[in-house]
Amino acid sequence: MIQVKEFLDTNNSSAEKKTNDFLATIREDQLIDIRYSTGMKAFGTTTEQRSYILVIYRADPA
Repeated sequence: MIQVKEFLDTNNSSAEKKTNDFLATIREDQLIDIRYSTGMKAFGTTTEQRSYILVIYRADPA
């Protein structure tokens, strides 16, 4: 089964770190693609850039 896992930057964690931690748990042959994007998140009068990462992979059958 093909699955998609989404990782987002938050105030407390990095999308890149969460993605790398997840990738360490799957085999290389399970990985199909990685998609990356950035967006802007408004906080009152300030705006911050946020990362969005999608990992598309083959899940092992249960």
